[in-house]
Amino acid sequence: MAKEGQIDSVLGKRTVINGDIKVDGSTKIDGKVKGSVTVKNSLIIGKDSVIKGDVYCNSAIIGGKIQGNMNVQDIVEFQSGAHMLGDIVCKGIIIQAGVFFEGNCQMSQKTKEKP
Repeated sequence: MAKEGQIDSVLGKRTVINGDIKVDGSTKIDGKVKGSVTVKNSLIIGKDSVIKGDVYCNSAIIGGKIQGNMNVQDIVEFQSGAHMLGDIVCKGIIIQAGVFFEGNCQMSQKTKEKP
């Protein structure tokens, strides 16, 4: 997972993006995104964030809300208070107490790449 010093970009709390995001590195999102999010390395979703779209990344820490499907190459961690509406394909998953998850999870060595 990315450490705070290894994050290539940050989307602030008051930022709203309508459109797809693609990051060649790691990113932290504290704002709102309506569109797909593709991150080559680690993705961190803050507790007040809302993502409405599919997510593609290597690994993820989710504290906010996602409405869409996730394809994670390695491990995804849902922190207490996270809200996930959609299907997940990943190699491993960590779900803390207090997480809402509605969807299916498929743990596989092969995850889907973004088309």
